[in-house]
Amino acid sequence: MNYPSAMEQRVSLITLGVADVARARAFYERLGWQGQEVEQTVFFQAGGVVLVLWGRDKLALDCGIREVGTGGFSGVALAHNVRSEAEVDDLIAAALHAGATVTRSAARTFYGGYAGVFTDLDGHAWEIAHNPGFSFAEDGSIILPDFSNG
Repeated sequence: MNYPSAMEQRVSLITLGVADVARARAFYERLGWQGQEVEQTVFFQAGGVVLVLWGRDKLALDCGIREVGTGGFSGVALAHNVRSEAEVDDLIAAALHAGATVTRSAARTFYGGYAGVFTDLDGHAWEIAHNPGFSFAEDGSIILPDFSNG
């Protein structure tokens, strides 16, 4: 089949919706991970992927999913970061064409980027995002910026 755009086969961020961000951060730091807190979220560089901790209700709302607490939202969102706003629009359209449900149309974000969210056929949330503050390595993996310099 010929689809409008092809999504690179990679995950940029995995966001875990947690009950208590401070408690979750302390847990991961006890495991030896080093996090950076920004805007009530905690970011951990995990190889070529970034793990993010964020309040579960806030994550569900950001994904456009209203089924918190009913078993409809897993509390996990995957992100695929791209290099331009146009690429966000193209990939959201491709996902819709492939059978996804768009739960948040692409739009400007609170962090200065541009993103939209869709769920796959089993309800897993995917954010397609252009975040000008995050850069990419040559292999396409995401590089977490140093938030202490901003």
